[in-house]
Amino acid sequence: MRSIILSVALISVIQPALADQADLLHAMQSVVMVRGYNTNGGLSYGSGVVVAENKIMTNCHIFRSTKQPWVSRGEDSYAITSVQADRWHDICLLTTFSLPFEPAHLGKGNDLKRGQEVLAIGHSNGVPAPLTSAGSVKSTYEFEGGKIIRSSAKFLMGASGSGIFDLNGKLLGINTFKTPGRTAYFYSLPIEWLANLEKLPVETEFPITGKAFWEEDDDKKPFFMQIALPEINKDWPKLAEVAQKWIDADPKNSDAWYELGTAHENLNKIDEAKNAYEQSVLLDASNTDSLFRLGVIAQSTGDKVGMHNVNLAIANIDKELAEEYSHMLGCDGEC
Repeated sequence: MRSIILSVALISVIQPALADQADLLHAMQSVVMVRGYNTNGGLSYGSGVVVAENKIMTNCHIFRSTKQPWVSRGEDSYAITSVQADRWHDICLLTTFSLPFEPAHLGKGNDLKRGQEVLAIGHSNGVPAPLTSAGSVKSTYEFEGGKIIRSSAKFLMGASGSGIFDLNGKLLGINTFKTPGRTAYFYSLPIEWLANLEKLPVETEFPITGKAFWEEDDDKKPFFMQIALPEINKDWPKLAEVAQKWIDADPKNSDAWYELGTAHENLNKIDEAKNAYEQSVLLDASNTDSLFRLGVIAQSTGDKVGMHNVNLAIANIDKELAEEYSHMLGCDGEC
C-alpha cells in the first residue's frame, strides 16, 4: 500500500509535464530491486528495469560480491536463473521466471537534446518504493555505439541499474555512475546497448567480475569523464589541457570545443574562448551551451548584433530556451 501512495504522490508532483499520468506509473512499476548476500554476509542491493518478459536490465557491478542474487518487489522475490553480461560496458541482462511486471516502454537515447527533461527512477538508498528524481539532459557523448547521457537527475547508492526515462515514461538508459562529492555529474548508459547485450552468451555463475570503462585510471577514462572533475573543481588550466587533448583526438567533437571555450573564458582569454565556442557551434548548430556563452561574450563587448544573432539561433532550436537566454542577458523582450 505504501508504494501505491508514494506513486500517486509522485505522479501528482510531476503531472503537469507528463502527457499521461499512466506513463509515469507504468515506468515506476517496471523498476525493481536487485539484491543478494555478499561474501561478508551483508546484503548488497541495486536496481533494475524490466525490459522484456522475465528480463531485467541492470549494472554488472552489482554482482561482484554475491553468488546468489535475486529480484524483489516488496515482500515478493524472484530467483535469477541466468545472466548475459557485458562487463566492459557494465550492463547485465537477467533472466528470471514468473515475473508479473510489464516491461518498460523503450525510448531512443540517441534522440535526446540538451535541456530535455528526464526522470531517474530507482531504489536510492535501498528504499522499498522507487524514488523519482527530475532533471534535464546536460549533454550526450558518443561512445562505442551509443550515447552516454549526462543529466541533473540525481540517483544515489542503491539506484545503480535503475532507469532514466523521458516524460512519456520511455526508458532511455540505465543509471550507472556519478562523480564524487555533493556537486556531482550523473551518467546513464544508453538503452541502445541492449540490442548487443541480448546476443551475448548466457551465463549461470555468479559473482560477475570485470572492470568497466568508467572505472579505468583517470588518464585512460573517456575524455567526457576526464573533463568532469576539473570543471567541477574550477581547475581551468587542467580543463584547458584535457579539452585540448580531446580536440587533438577528435577535432570534430562539439563538446570538446565547448569545454575548451569554458576553460579559456574562465582564464579571461576571451578571444580564444569565442573562437572555441564558434567552432563548437560550427560542428553542432544545436549546441545551445556554446550559443549561450557566445551571447554572454557578445553582451560583454557591446555587440548587440551578435547578441541578436545568437537569440535567433537559439529560438530556431527551442523558443523557451530563447526566452531564458533573453532573461539571462537582461534583455527587454528579445535580445
